[in-house]
Amino acid sequence: MRTTEARRATAAARAVASSLGLAAEDATVLNDSNKLTLRLRPCDVLARVAPPTDRSAPFELRVAGALAAAGCPVAVPDPRVEPRAYERDGFTVTLWTYHEPVAPHGALAPADYADALHRLHAGSRGVHIPVPHFTERIAVARELVANRIETPALADGDRELLADTLESTARAIDVRAAPEQPLHGEPHPGNLLATADGPLLIDLETVCRGPVEFDLAHAPEEVAAHYPGADASLLRECRLLVLAIITTWRHDRRDQLPDGRRLGEEWLTRIRTART
Repeated sequence: MRTTEARRATAAARAVASSLGLAAEDATVLNDSNKLTLRLRPCDVLARVAPPTDRSAPFELRVAGALAAAGCPVAVPDPRVEPRAYERDGFTVTLWTYHEPVAPHGALAPADYADALHRLHAGSRGVHIPVPHFTERIAVARELVANRIETPALADGDRELLADTLESTARAIDVRAAPEQPLHGEPHPGNLLATADGPLLIDLETVCRGPVEFDLAHAPEEVAAHYPGADASLLRECRLLVLAIITTWRHDRRDQLPDGRRLGEEWLTRIRTART
């Protein structure tokens, strides 16, 4: 978030927590992108603050509750308050249990990473709530690539490369007709915490339906070797698809990921290499 907006979002989170009887004299920013993630103290709660245009909070809370009830290794709302989205000063605030990391992001052993994903997938098969299909993400990326106003920094050749990669990988995945099920949607290293309670997946607003290889495509490459039954050929297509999608996000003029544009250019180079 921009500096002024982040200050207002922090004040909104503290006000919501205080109104619910949770002392929130101090707020530490844990992540600042399209949403603001804060650790509030001394109540020690994790607050996620979304701007007015983001309406994913109710879905994320509903999914988190269902997955946790199914025994999946996911973060859950703070049990001291009602698990719902709280509106304050135009922001949507949700309050979650804070888990102290026991290792930095990306330090989780590949076998433990794969086990967490496998447990999520196994548990989520028994969860019956409506979730988007992973191809909806492809459709959004295609629209962005086609819209020069929304992705003004994309050169013509790069725009054509992304459009073709999105089309060809989606087609290659579709013809395989692989089994589909609920997925995390974006289980990259930043969304998997190593905690004293074991690995926990966070940021559940991305939950969708598709082949498990789509989830594995977000994880480091060595994780797949520890995941039982992964289709290596399908995983290669999913990796290239995911790379094209996240490269598109980084070229969206509204993207606020720190260093996002540099990453987008780096990933374009990787796509070119993979397609040659």
